[in-house]
Amino acid sequence: MTINIELKCIKCAKSYTPKQTKYVCHDCGYDGLLDIFYDYDGIKKSVKKADLKKNPDASIARYDFILPIKSKKLLPDIKSGGTPLVKSLRLNDYLGLKNLYIKDDSRNPTASFKDRASAVAVAKAREFGFDTITCASTGNAASSLAGACASAGLKSVIFVPKTAPEAKVAQLLIYGADVFMINGSYDEAFDFCLEVTKKYPWYNRNTGYNPYLLEGKKTSALEVCEQLDFKAPDKVVVSVGDGCILSGIYKGFSDFYKLGWIDKIPKIIGVQAEGANPVAKAFNSGKDIIPQEANTIADSISVGYPRAGGQALRALIESKGAMISVKDSEIIEAIKILARKSGIFAEPAAATAFAGVIKLKNKGILKANDKIVMIVTGHGLKDIKTAVCGLDKKPTIINPDMRELDKYISG
Repeated sequence: MTINIELKCIKCAKSYTPKQTKYVCHDCGYDGLLDIFYDYDGIKKSVKKADLKKNPDASIARYDFILPIKSKKLLPDIKSGGTPLVKSLRLNDYLGLKNLYIKDDSRNPTASFKDRASAVAVAKAREFGFDTITCASTGNAASSLAGACASAGLKSVIFVPKTAPEAKVAQLLIYGADVFMINGSYDEAFDFCLEVTKKYPWYNRNTGYNPYLLEGKKTSALEVCEQLDFKAPDKVVVSVGDGCILSGIYKGFSDFYKLGWIDKIPKIIGVQAEGANPVAKAFNSGKDIIPQEANTIADSISVGYPRAGGQALRALIESKGAMISVKDSEIIEAIKILARKSGIFAEPAAATAFAGVIKLKNKGILKANDKIVMIVTGHGLKDIKTAVCGLDKKPTIINPDMRELDKYISG
C-alpha cells in the first residue's frame, strides 16, 4: 500500500517530504530532528483492528500500513518483533503488584530491541539505493545492524567505543561488519560517524539523527496494544540512553491513539543510571538538558549527550510521565532478581528498567493495581562480565562421586 508521510522539524516545525531530506532539518541542523506523521484519517478508512487479527505475520511487517517504508519486501529476511509479553506471577508476588508485564525484546534475532530500528534502516537504505550502512553504537544497535545487513546482503561499517563489551563486538565480527573501535566515548563515536557519512556514500543508521529509526522502535508499543487486546497499560517503564527508545514507545501508543484503537496513552516512565542521567536531571529540574560525562556499567545507556533528549522530554511531558535514576549497584542487583523471579536474563541497560520498577514501587509511584509494562531491551548474554559481578553463588567442584555430592547436599 502507498504510505503518505510528512516529516516535521521538532524545533522550527518546517515540513519536508522524504525526497527533500534523509536525516535532519536543513535549517536547524543536528538540533532539528524530524517527527514523522501519517495520513491517520486515510489509514482509518483502509485498515481495521480486525485486519491485524487475521494477519499471521508476527513480525514488524504486520504494521506496514503505519511504517515509513515503500514495501515490507524491503525489510531484511530475519524477522524482528513478535516478542512475548510475559506476566510473571512470582515476580508480581515478590513486588506486591498484580499486573506487571514484561515485554521481552531480548527475544529478537540479535537479542536486542534495536533489531526493530535496524530492520527499518535496511528498508530505507534499499529504498534510497545505498549498499552500505553505518552507525555508532555501544554495541546493541551495531550488532542489530550488522545482523540485518548480513540478512539483506548489505555492507555494515560500525564505530564503537573501545569499552564495548566483548560479546557485542564478537557479534559484529561474526556478521561480517567492518568494525572500528574508537579511543573515546560513545558520544565521540557518534560525532565521528556523522562526519564519516559526509565523506562516504553510506546510509547513516544513528538514532537521534535518522528520523526513520524511531518508527521501527514504536512497533514494540504497537505489539503491546495488541497483546493487551487494545487496552492500553497505565504505565510503561523503559531504560533511557539517548532517548530514542522512550520516544519510540510513546510514538507507538500515540499513533494507535490517533487511529482510535486505544482509549488512552499510558504514562511513560524513564529510568537512567545515575552516572549517565542528563534526561532525568533535566526533566526533574524543569531545565534544559546539560551534557555530562557518562560513567555507568550499563553500557547500552552510557550516553552523556542524549541526541533525542528533546523528543524524550516531550514524550514524558505529554504522557504525564516521570523520570528516575538508579545506582549501578541497584542495576546489578536487579539483573539477579529479575532472572531468579521471572527466568528472564537481562543485560545491565535492560535491567535498569527493572531497577526502576523496584524503586518506583518502594516510592509508591507504582500502585498494586496498576497495569504496568516494563521493556527488557537486551539479553544478559550480551554482557556476562557485569552480570557475574552480582553473583552470590559459585560453582562447586566435585568428583563424580555420590558420597561427595551427599556430603555437600547434607551441608
